[in-house]
Amino acid sequence: MARMKLGDICEIVTGSTPKTNVIEYWGGNIKWITPAELNDETFIITDSVRKITEVAVKKTGLSVLPKGTVILSSRAPIGKVAIAGCDLYCNQGFKNLICSNVILNEYLYWFLKGKYEYLNSLGRGATFKEISKTIVQNIEIEVPDIEKQHKIAAILKRCNDIIIKREREIEELDTLIKARFVEMFGDLEQNPKGYHTRKLGSLATKISDGVHAKPEYTETGRPFISVVNINTGKISFEGCKFVSEEAYQAMIKSTHPKRGDILYTKVGATYGIPAYVDTDTEFCLYVSVSLIKPRHEEIDSRFLALSMAMPYVKRQADSRIKGIGVPDLHLNQIREFDIICPPRSEQEEFAAFVAQTDKSKVALGYISC
Repeated sequence: MARMKLGDICEIVTGSTPKTNVIEYWGGNIKWITPAELNDETFIITDSVRKITEVAVKKTGLSVLPKGTVILSSRAPIGKVAIAGCDLYCNQGFKNLICSNVILNEYLYWFLKGKYEYLNSLGRGATFKEISKTIVQNIEIEVPDIEKQHKIAAILKRCNDIIIKREREIEELDTLIKARFVEMFGDLEQNPKGYHTRKLGSLATKISDGVHAKPEYTETGRPFISVVNINTGKISFEGCKFVSEEAYQAMIKSTHPKRGDILYTKVGATYGIPAYVDTDTEFCLYVSVSLIKPRHEEIDSRFLALSMAMPYVKRQADSRIKGIGVPDLHLNQIREFDIICPPRSEQEEFAAFVAQTDKSKVALGYISC
């Protein structure tokens, strides 16, 4: 098996954008794509949101990407991948690879798909990160014979199809949990059942946030969690930063997350997202994340976490947000959130339903007990 540079086995082509103020360049029938049109599930792309004209192609010297070209976004963001399902064009946010007969395009697609973190580490630039044509040309790849490439690509596609299916099943289970919540408790903003309301601060033994100064990161060590690690509503350690044991021990003296606690994003565009701590993995927090330690004898943690994800709490966060540039929720504002409190027996019934649903997620291989 040979190890080769992409520049030796592919022609690397960069896209460009016709002048947007020239009317005759736009509104044609020629496909022209941007990185925003690719997502994690994109495999073959055959259409585009915007179209350009024959005039744009002739007058601006755009390079066509022939059917089968491997399309790689090189900035904003780096690392999105697709295969051209027809001849098309693209903007300057891509470095595209026209494969020689040495390498199969689907094999290259799966190689690049698995190198997202690596590709981002190669990004250069002060304003925004970008990988240059030269960087892409010098990326090395193991190149087995074509027959083996076909086999590897087929296996990886089957695996990816299974992953996508499981992810969709997980999403359906999450939707089921939210539907059950509304079925049991109604629209809590309207509070049709007349449940008692309490301030969040009275339902918690402590509401704090993470360290206010960025620590020195380490290659390995204790996970250091910020908003980006919980902005999906779940804790993700993938791609997180690490700190030393000494730094970790200093941080947890004031804010120590434990299973059954709730994290809540408080800084940035994705403020107002709760995440239930369902892991025994030890980690520490940045200031962008608050930690809520519920009074377990008074409110069920799972009920509280999902309640805080409901619109009636998010609207309270929206009305309290501070900051002209970067949105920022203060801890005293979070403590003042009004929380609807059904009888404990109803909360526990809901928590049992969530636990049973989580067992289904375990069966799908996505979360651990």
